Amino acid sequence: MDKGRPPKQPQHSLKPLAPVVPGLPAIISLDDLRSYDLEMLDAQSVQEYAPDILDTLFCQEKAGRADYMDTQTDISAKMRSILIDWLIEVHMKYRLSQESLHLTVNLIDRYLAITPVVRKRLQLIGVTAMFIASKFEDVKPPELHEMVYITDNAYKKEDILLMECAMLTSLGFKVVVPTAAHFFEPLQNANGCDSVHRQVALYLLEMGLLDMRILKYTPSHVVAAVLLLSNELLNCQPVWPETMVQQTRQAKVSLQACADELRLLLEANQEGGQLQAIHKKFSSAQRHGVAKMKF
Repeated sequence: MDKGRPPKQPQHSLKPLAPVVPGLPAIISLDDLRSYDLEMLDAQSVQEYAPDILDTLFCQEKAGRADYMDTQTDISAKMRSILIDWLIEVHMKYRLSQESLHLTVNLIDRYLAITPVVRKRLQLIGVTAMFIASKFEDVKPPELHEMVYITDNAYKKEDILLMECAMLTSLGFKVVVPTAAHFFEPLQNANGCDSVHRQVALYLLEMGLLDMRILKYTPSHVVAAVLLLSNELLNCQPVWPETMVQQTRQAKVSLQACADELRLLLEANQEGGQLQAIHKKFSSAQRHGVAKMKF
């Protein structure tokens, strides 16, 4: 032992560490873990703040956006729909989060609303929007060379980087805003959706991304209308309970116009339209084949 230094305590290889979660033993059996409240183990579970977070989202969401295609001379609403349909395929390929998809569409619409573009650069805008959104919302976003690859090398790395700078500058570097994806989880929980009901609602929500008529509604309004329509399609009673009126801040009558427009989109998609990415996505067994259901 060195003079003046206390002897080191022997470290046993099986010495328990301090518990990560207060109240949870440092070493527990698998059976104990199964019986333990798993919400305690989720560092992102903040149920006590959920109402305040939802209130903040309602306060921060923007009013619905008008149809901006009147200001665009070289692109149309149909071209936008084709672009988003393709981006949904890209979203599936890279298994990105729901938040990424909705933020991508939001960035595209905000940019096109203030910047005239030519059609040959529309795909570049879409890829760049997804590149930005995935870096904000996903743990492992696609890399730059992957963005080039999915466009079949129609653009170079430099093109995407320059468009990223142009888009961020035009938007004042305000990237993240409340989207339908942020409202969907708490509101579908309040609606008591099971796994099939949840997929039906997501199917309707993503169909709404394709159509510019849905842009005039706020994100929370769209989510509420989606849940109302899904309740109608699945014969839930009551169709719009008082709990949902309180949670969504919307009465049934105020949601009916949006729900009717979504129903028309559903009927058109079931008849077999040209844009089939969403139909293919929600025909899978993983999503309970809800796109093949007859309502």
